[in-house]
Amino acid sequence: MKRAVVMAAGEGSRLRPLTETWPKPVLPIDGRAVIAVVLRELAAAGVEEVIVVTGHLAEQVEVLVGDGTGFGLRAAFARQPGVLGSADTVSRALAAGLEPPFLVVGADTVFPPGAIERFAAAAAGAAGALGYQGEAPARVERIIGGPAAAPLWAFTPQLVPYLEGLGGPPYELAQAYERAAADGLEIRGLTVGPTRDLTTPQDLIRENFPYLGRS
Repeated sequence: MKRAVVMAAGEGSRLRPLTETWPKPVLPIDGRAVIAVVLRELAAAGVEEVIVVTGHLAEQVEVLVGDGTGFGLRAAFARQPGVLGSADTVSRALAAGLEPPFLVVGADTVFPPGAIERFAAAAAGAAGALGYQGEAPARVERIIGGPAAAPLWAFTPQLVPYLEGLGGPPYELAQAYERAAADGLEIRGLTVGPTRDLTTPQDLIRENFPYLGRS
């Protein structure tokens, strides 16, 4: 896939007070802003164009990403004016002119090296796909309440109608995929491996200063 949506609008409420000053995607893992790692992995996977959907402290994310050339791709932005969720994020990217098929990826999660590229290749031919940290079902029927999913999706034109009439945050994109699966569309589950994320302020120390945990 040559295009992607990067979800970077969240408030990161569990990381407060850090996220009162900095948006979660610009915080570091291994000393690098998480969104920078994600963009470089997308470029390595062959993605050429991204829409970054921003919201909370949007200017910081937009200044860091710029036009995307520093990360090996082209970037543009769409803004989400509130906590409106993942399906709204995809809808705003579509409204900004991004044409499916594309990947949908969280801006606050670091994936294993090469995982995004392998996921994109394995998703080819399906109506959609969803990444899992552990063992993935070959064909997804149930997402909400199921195994631990990763914020990595493959989205095709077949899924556009399922963005309508959803219940709202936090699980609407999952709801859309479950509805598509119930209608018989093939939604593949693909294992991407363990991901890294910043959930609490303590995680920021753990993910950047591993030697502090050594005895």
